[in-house]
Amino acid sequence: MEKKKVSSAILGAAFLMATSAVGPGFLTQTTVFTVQLAASFGFVILLSVVLDIFAQLNIWRVLTVSEKRAQDVANETIFGSGYVLALLVAFGGLAFNIGNVAGAGLGLNVLFGVDVKIGAVLSAVIGVAIFLFKEAGRAMDAFAKLLGLVMILLIVYVVFVSQPPFVEAITKTFVPDKIDALATVTLVGGTVGGYISFAGAHRLIEAGIKGKQALPEVNRSATTGIILTAIIRFLLFLASLGVVAAGLTVDKENPPASVFQHAAGDIGYKIFGVVIWCAAITSVVGAAYTSISFLQTFHAQIEAKSKYFIIVFIAVSTLIFLLVGRPVTVLVVAGTLNGFILPVALSLILLASRRRKIVGNYQHSLWLQIAGWLVVLIMLVFIIQSVINQFFL
Repeated sequence: MEKKKVSSAILGAAFLMATSAVGPGFLTQTTVFTVQLAASFGFVILLSVVLDIFAQLNIWRVLTVSEKRAQDVANETIFGSGYVLALLVAFGGLAFNIGNVAGAGLGLNVLFGVDVKIGAVLSAVIGVAIFLFKEAGRAMDAFAKLLGLVMILLIVYVVFVSQPPFVEAITKTFVPDKIDALATVTLVGGTVGGYISFAGAHRLIEAGIKGKQALPEVNRSATTGIILTAIIRFLLFLASLGVVAAGLTVDKENPPASVFQHAAGDIGYKIFGVVIWCAAITSVVGAAYTSISFLQTFHAQIEAKSKYFIIVFIAVSTLIFLLVGRPVTVLVVAGTLNGFILPVALSLILLASRRRKIVGNYQHSLWLQIAGWLVVLIMLVFIIQSVINQFFL
């Protein structure tokens, strides 16, 4: 493969992972937690980034060395587990895509005043158009990179005008007043939960970047994806912190829109429209692509006609939104499922990393295995705590 194409695919996979993670829910989570924790939320972001890197490096390295998608690796590790994983990821992806389509519709509503549902349909058409290109993978890479950069630049502007207390933010990132473990787990789940964990790795495999010889590129792509997500999250945190530090009230109905408007007035509100549209439409594309990449195990025709199944996936997400609006219950259930998916999927990948029939003579790093199992343990503890709080207290 040409060096230029390899570099493009590496960066494209990183941006696909990052922009998949940065959806409407991501914008809201970051704003809400900043209101709750103020400057100390910087530490939560830092800790979540460390956990994210451990999870992603384990998943991306093992999958690309095995040259197989996650569900196939899972099936070879524990028979049948890959099918369960595929269904969980696809269901979570579909449910979140309904919210992503709604977010894209809201973005066009803010920008042009069109009805949210009309905006959702127009956005879905744009998402579908990407997969009608002959080189759909390269089109998706370019789309994710372009809109990811647009988001970063616009949020940088909002940070500049909101004038957050930078020194306090940096200090509390390393020496926080308080640590919110639940916020950390929420961020990890939102950044590498469900389909997001596998988006970039599956894209690299499809692009032919696989095998032991590709590990340096895989490491670079995985780390870049996490760092991009962290940059966007930290910039949003700074913008929100500027508003909170100024003593302004953040609207609970739409926290991120409120922050952008407080920070930069009507221009800020329009910027919010662009940012949420970019975040939502790239998440629509990432969720559809990755969910269908999991379903390919069920039938050869799904793999052969994958881009048409992706188009149907986007169309179904949009249709459900048009019929029932924003299905909060489904989104909550999907969020819970995504919390469960990460420790289950990561456990299967870590077990697979020790199976010669899957990874050949590749020796998976001991420190990465230990770090991976720590992520699994931390996530399981908080899932159990959440279940106890929800049903028994």
